[in-house]
Amino acid sequence: MQVAAIKLPLGAALFRGDRRLRMVLAGLPGAGKRTLFDDVASASPKQGEIPGTHCIYRECRVQIGLDEATVVDLPSCPSPPEAMLEGADAIVQVVDATDLERHLELTRVLRRAGKPLVIALNRADLAYERGIPIDPATLGRRLGVPVVATAALMGRGLRELFETAVAAVRDGHRPQARAPAWPRERWRRGLDELFLHPRWGIVGSIAVFAAVLFVVFEVSAWLDAATTVRLTEALADWQPTDTWGIVARGVADGLIGLVGIVVPYMVPLVLLLVTLEQAGVMQRIAFVVDRAFHRIGLHGRVAVPFLTGLGCNVPAIVNAAQVSSGRERVIASVLITFVPCSARSAIILAVAGKYLGAAGVFAIFALSLVVIAILGRFFARDVGALGPGQIQEIPPFAIPRLRALLSTTWERSRDVLTIVLPLLVAGSVVLALLHHVGTDRLVNAALAPITLGWLGLPAALGVPLLFGVLRKELSLLMIFQALGTLEIGHVLDATQVMTLLAFLTLYVPCLSTFAVMVRTIGRHKAFVSVAISIGAALAAGAIVRWTMVGAGQLAGVAV
Repeated sequence: MQVAAIKLPLGAALFRGDRRLRMVLAGLPGAGKRTLFDDVASASPKQGEIPGTHCIYRECRVQIGLDEATVVDLPSCPSPPEAMLEGADAIVQVVDATDLERHLELTRVLRRAGKPLVIALNRADLAYERGIPIDPATLGRRLGVPVVATAALMGRGLRELFETAVAAVRDGHRPQARAPAWPRERWRRGLDELFLHPRWGIVGSIAVFAAVLFVVFEVSAWLDAATTVRLTEALADWQPTDTWGIVARGVADGLIGLVGIVVPYMVPLVLLLVTLEQAGVMQRIAFVVDRAFHRIGLHGRVAVPFLTGLGCNVPAIVNAAQVSSGRERVIASVLITFVPCSARSAIILAVAGKYLGAAGVFAIFALSLVVIAILGRFFARDVGALGPGQIQEIPPFAIPRLRALLSTTWERSRDVLTIVLPLLVAGSVVLALLHHVGTDRLVNAALAPITLGWLGLPAALGVPLLFGVLRKELSLLMIFQALGTLEIGHVLDATQVMTLLAFLTLYVPCLSTFAVMVRTIGRHKAFVSVAISIGAALAAGAIVRWTMVGAGQLAGVAV
């Protein structure tokens, strides 16, 4: 993995902590200043009132390479308050490249403040399209200040803009103006319109999610039939009765379980996501959803791990740990456990699709989104504890290289062999031995207050629900065994099926996910996450149960 080099003058001190810079964004109405601020803002920008006025300004901490700055979004006006300019280390003026002349008077006003001034030549792409090509270097020489071409609506040029402002303060000279990345090929421009536009970007992101779901539920199903199903059929007649035979069969089931996770679901999904990331698509999705993620105390960069969670929560949490830190890493890790992985999604499709129809499938997936949103809002009540805002870099589109593609895919999947394999094998052996000695009946009796009393499910489902922490497919197989039939619709009514799926979807994803969380966020927080998932599953199960019971009673009264 290549890491971008960060250039720092020899002996230069970092602008962090007490030395953190203060930059103000100034500009006339309609220049795109607010959009630019929102692009780099943290999840919790602060607001304040300018002394002696009723004007509101916003500010937040922003990470700029190794440096940090407090970025202040001043109200749009022809003459910014002098008090706000005097306390600034640098001024960034946002101008509209399509209407440049109107903004130059403010440039003269800002230069009189005696502070390092950098101009963000915003909407430079639109200016070029309208036949108004502006060379930032030439404009910078004429104005005597550095000029950086930007397109705030699409997140382009922002890193160069703030790095130029930091360099202007640090070096005491005026850096060379940056040339814009446009004109670009028409197809690249079209893709950026699709993925980076505030409205069309959502459409593009949904299209990517749809493609990922196609891989998970179509291609993966074919691979599953070609691998796991054949292995299971090959061992179907092996039913040992002695203890060592039971242990051996448990080991075999654990290995088959690993194949069932890695070959059909994890590898294709991770390979696809890495391809999209190296092509530059995932960074654009992260930029578009950044503001939505702010509502739950996260940055858009965790969108990729959340998408990875559709395949398996294990690499998703590992990926989240790589792109986040501190409290944000904890929040992302906890919320990812509620993303329906391929195993849980397979159960939803197999059971809800058969007995509840498309509406039931949609309802279960919607329930997961609702729970993630509610918990995210709960965690976000103290978003001030999160880290600074990030300047997301929008790389150019590129064709992924096979060697880098395979290398990154292996890096994100290898934890399965070191973490998941031992747990699957050990869990399968323990489960087989419990059934062999008849201890499962005691477990069902102990869990009856939850299964029978709270969720309204048969007491025989206690063991399947409990051992769902090992592997979700294992829960489904054990449910068939516990009920004595593959047609569970003959034993459970629609309310019980919906309640069962709600609980399984939100319940602790699997033991391997817990192990990864222990390594990434610590043992204590991992146990707290387990408690949250159990509580959410019990609450959702009860709500679903009594909502459907109440709806059934009302329908009966109406009839």
